[in-house]
Order: sequence, then C-alpha cells, then structure tokens
Amino acid sequence: MTTQTLSPSPVYQGQFGEFTINQSDRTGVIIYRAGLMVAALSFAAGTVLALFYNNPATIQAITPLYTCFSLALGVSLLTIHIYMVTLHRILQVFWLIGSISAFIFAHFDSQPFALTIYTNPVTILGIGFTFAALTGIYFKEAFCFNRLETKALTFTVPILLLGHLVGVLPIQLEQVFLGVWATLFLVFALRKTFQAIPADIGDKSVFAYLKAQGSAKV
Repeated sequence: MTTQTLSPSPVYQGQFGEFTINQSDRTGVIIYRAGLMVAALSFAAGTVLALFYNNPATIQAITPLYTCFSLALGVSLLTIHIYMVTLHRILQVFWLIGSISAFIFAHFDSQPFALTIYTNPVTILGIGFTFAALTGIYFKEAFCFNRLETKALTFTVPILLLGHLVGVLPIQLEQVFLGVWATLFLVFALRKTFQAIPADIGDKSVFAYLKAQGSAKV
C-alpha cells in the first residue's frame, strides 16, 4: 500500500522572518477578489442602466444593484490585507457610515434611491464615505502593485463625486467620468482574478511583528 504525502507549503522570507501561506490565507484572498468582482459587476450594471436605459423601471432597479455593490464591497473590506490596522479600520468605518446613509436615503425619501442621490448632491456627504472606502482600496492596489487602472480611479472617483457635490461638472462630463469609472473598475476586478494569490496576502512576517507590537489586526 502506498501512502500519499502532501507537499509542504512553500516557505517565504519576509522582512521579519520566514512565513508560510495556509489555506485560510488563500480563502481570504479569494473572498476579497470575489467581493470586488461582484461589486464591479453591480456597479457596471447600474451605470449602464443610468446612462443608456433611463426610465422609471430601470431607475428603480439601480437600488438593489447598489445594495449588492455595497454588501460586496463590505465583504472585500473585511478580507483585504492591509499592514496598517488603523487604516484598515478607518476604511471599514467609512463603509459603515456610507451604508447607513444609503439605507436612510433609500427608505426616507419617496423618490427612487438613484434620483434622491442625483437630485440632492448634499447626500454625497453621507454615501460618499462608501466611495471613500472604495477609493482606499484603489489607492492600496495602486501603491502595492502599480496598477494603471487603480491609479486613474484614485483620482476619477473623488473628482466626479466632489464635482457633482459642488455643481461644477456639466452632465455630459459626469457621464463620461461615470462610464470611465465603471469600465476601469471592471478591468481592475478582472485583472485581480489572474494575479498570484500570495501577492494579495503580502508579507505575513510584518503582520506577526505588528501583532507582537500590539498594533496588528486580529
């Protein structure tokens, strides 16, 4: 009888020592990327409806798409690997504030959610926290992996939202920015599916060191 042996996990050399990557680490990355993909697809679908099928029925359909986008983004923010625990928590708090704001706007206004946000730019001061959290992911990916699409998104998102908030962007330019955002978000999510999983896990020795210092995420 032959016995099957499992190949040992590769040992990586980190900044503060050696480490290995286990199945739990890999599962976390897969969930992070799946959340990004669902968020990107939901956002793209809502954008297509808003730009090309602008009628009462489709405007109503944007509400569940936004809910799906927001929930998927929350999942990604739970599983993303960020060395700075304070920054990680800030992004999660931003998402929570934005989600609560969206819930309030969606349930305490008679208009469809998308119309409420569009016709009342001041609501961006609430739901904008969700997109600030998303921009944090874009910035992290741009900084860590030098991705062109996330570099562009890091500037595109705040320009569009702040421009609409203060009313300085013409509607045609807003539509262009929104289309670019949706497209690059999809490109980003798709490219993540082909990236090696260990890259998203990062240097686990840094997490271990920070934990030892009492400042790492649990």
